Amino acid sequence: MKTIKRFYKQAGFIEADGAFLVQLDGKPIKTPGGRRLALPTRALAEAVTAEWEVQGEEIVPSRMPMTQLASTALDRVGPERAHITDQLMTYAGTDLLCYRAERPADLVARQSAGWQPILDWAALVLDAPLLTTTGLAALAQPDSALAALRHAIDHLGLWRLTGLQSAAAAMGSVVLGLALTEGRLTGAQAYELSQLDETYQIEQWGEDYEAADRRAALKADIEAAERLLQLCPK
Repeated sequence: MKTIKRFYKQAGFIEADGAFLVQLDGKPIKTPGGRRLALPTRALAEAVTAEWEVQGEEIVPSRMPMTQLASTALDRVGPERAHITDQLMTYAGTDLLCYRAERPADLVARQSAGWQPILDWAALVLDAPLLTTTGLAALAQPDSALAALRHAIDHLGLWRLTGLQSAAAAMGSVVLGLALTEGRLTGAQAYELSQLDETYQIEQWGEDYEAADRRAALKADIEAAERLLQLCPK
């Protein structure tokens, strides 16, 4: 785990120019890309400040999820919005929820019970009815459904788009990501649905340490995305 020596005594923030600027010992923090760490809400500024305050003698960036997501928003998502949207649409074309097992029957039933209500929500609320398959080949989704998903993504502000991007990457599903973004699912629910197949396999065969660590990291990413969405309602 990469760390750096703590070089400051106190973290805080000020409000200026319509944003909240996080500071270390009175000096503004900059993102890895050299931008000011200017945040849209006091709640997010408080969360980021708290992450810097609780660091010990060593600063551990991986334990600062709000700071990392804020930097991602400013350095990558904002400047590369069109590219980020295109990446999200690749998940839409091969969305996890659309690829179902043929057997065993209890897994088929579990997928249907967990995933179909979210696809139904996407069809009703987002006007994006997606097809499902039990085959391995890529499924061509209706152009109108994909356009509706892109429309939903295009209407997100920078900070909510950042939450969606992080969550969708962790889950392999833009539909689950949008359900989290729109409040249809909690982070815990979204994680459970994204891990439905893996959970089933673990129940049958057990889980090794590497898989457990990977799942824990994905859960943490989804929880961080959920918190960002809560702290940035627009």
